[in-house]
Amino acid sequence: MQIHQLPYADPGVPDVRSGTRFLIWLGRMQLGGQVRSLLWGLLLQLSIAGLPIGVGLAVQAVVDRDGGGLALGCGVVVALGAGIAVGDTMLHRTAVTNWITAAARVQQLLARRTAELGSLLTRRVAAGEVVAVSTGDVEKIGWFVEAFSRFAAAVLTLLAVCVGLVVYEPALGAVVAIGVPALALAALPLLPRATRRADEQREKAGKATELASDTVAGLRVLRGIGGEELFLGRYRAASQEVRRAAVRSARMWALIAAVQVLLPGLLLIAVVVYGAGLALDGRITVGALVTVYGAVALTHHPLRNVEEIAMAYAFSRPSAKRAARVLALRRVTEPAGHGPDGRERKASGDLYDPVTGLIAPAGILTAVVCGDPDAAGRLADRLGGHPAEPGDDHVSVRLGGVPLDELPLDAARTAVLVQDKEPVLLSGTLHDLLDVPSSGSVRPEDALAAAQCDDVLDALAQASVDTDGDPMRTRITERGRSLSGGQRQRLALARSLVTGPEVLVLDEPTSAVDSHTEARVAAGVRKLRSGATTVVLASSPLLLDLADRVVLVHEGRAVAHGTHRSLLADEPLYRAVVTRETDDEHAAAPAGPPEGPRAARRLEALEGETA
Repeated sequence: MQIHQLPYADPGVPDVRSGTRFLIWLGRMQLGGQVRSLLWGLLLQLSIAGLPIGVGLAVQAVVDRDGGGLALGCGVVVALGAGIAVGDTMLHRTAVTNWITAAARVQQLLARRTAELGSLLTRRVAAGEVVAVSTGDVEKIGWFVEAFSRFAAAVLTLLAVCVGLVVYEPALGAVVAIGVPALALAALPLLPRATRRADEQREKAGKATELASDTVAGLRVLRGIGGEELFLGRYRAASQEVRRAAVRSARMWALIAAVQVLLPGLLLIAVVVYGAGLALDGRITVGALVTVYGAVALTHHPLRNVEEIAMAYAFSRPSAKRAARVLALRRVTEPAGHGPDGRERKASGDLYDPVTGLIAPAGILTAVVCGDPDAAGRLADRLGGHPAEPGDDHVSVRLGGVPLDELPLDAARTAVLVQDKEPVLLSGTLHDLLDVPSSGSVRPEDALAAAQCDDVLDALAQASVDTDGDPMRTRITERGRSLSGGQRQRLALARSLVTGPEVLVLDEPTSAVDSHTEARVAAGVRKLRSGATTVVLASSPLLLDLADRVVLVHEGRAVAHGTHRSLLADEPLYRAVVTRETDDEHAAAPAGPPEGPRAARRLEALEGETA
């Protein structure tokens, strides 16, 4: 896999049983790149290790006054220098390719899982952790994948050096063959503590990232209550904990690095002292001593790769563990894709939720009143076919009798679209915002008109600098921060209307607009969605009065249905939710039909206030 071929057509199915297994799976998926990097690494490392041979030949030729030997030694050095240049260049190229492609694979897997789980993801995993996994953790995982092949080349090179020196000069080679493996394993007792400190640092960094994400998300509220300094102090304390943890971790790695420098130096001194004695006794030549000395001195380079792989594994293993935890999340029910007859499954008809007993008949506007906003949000997710929490007694919502959880993800999202209570606008032009997958039955201008976005278009036209006043070409800032809450909400509603799904579920679509605009928006949505199935979770009398059917959901069950006015007259519980009665008023109010006139008068009063 080359960088220009990214993204992957299929990133594969990861092994997420543990962080280590995930790293092994990544390496196995990039076996070709690992082999190429290994071969180029061997060329580089063996060329470096072979330099002392050429130098030794040249030195011995000078001692013997042998011109031919000197030429041979110089030729060996030149050839090995060329090998070093080519090997280093190609190793860097293949290593960077391995790093980028591994990181891209992980990011694709995370994006696919995010799209599959939707809003459920942040209920199972903190948003800050998801950000940390998709940024810093991805880099550390890619680091280990690309460093492994260089480590393998270093180990093979060390093995070749030891064997070669034993064959070349058995007396000195035996010392090197014993010393080099000891050097490679010398830092092993320090690795568990270094790994624990690296894990501690990463955990604290993740918590600091979560705190920063939460603070940024709630910055407007914090400023409103004067809480900036409080949260700034909390983040400052968290960042200082990260700094202290990083210093403790760095001390351990500095100690490991010192061991990797000190011990090779001691081995080199021992080889020189012992070899000098052998040379004085005439048992070895000066050239052989220079060759062994050079070979031992250059083992420092492959030994650094051993240290690097230990550090890369220590940092990447917790990152891989977190990535595996996110990737291990699954929908409660995997989609079947095809029915018993082998045909692709499709769904249409009434929307039915077996958990609450809610039925949204096809082709009409159904309003759902839920006293608990959190319960309303969960109901909206469930109506969209989003998976329930693990362990819940989950029964899939059915569209025309077909469970949504058993449909392929794209088919389920095409059939039922859910607009969250707080939809997000991405940065870009208004044209980009409305350029979404759709059925083609609704034009963008009709959706904007139904959502009452005239004032938004005027504001964007005035804000345009180089678009000749065209609001469709005006850029919208991140999350639409340059717009008011009501404007953002209406643009998001227009985006949902443009998609033209068979079933559209809206959770409080007019909560941020004034009553006059709300009435017009409700009428526009009803007109545009005429003949299509629409479910609105709301408690606004203006919106409820326009619905063909209203369902009251209480304590997780659909307990009443009818028109808004009939429920207002006959259902005290519905009346208490819609008219915002206090508990005392609700307890004192008589039940049954006698309440009808008073409720009707209250509705007329509410409508008079909003008229």
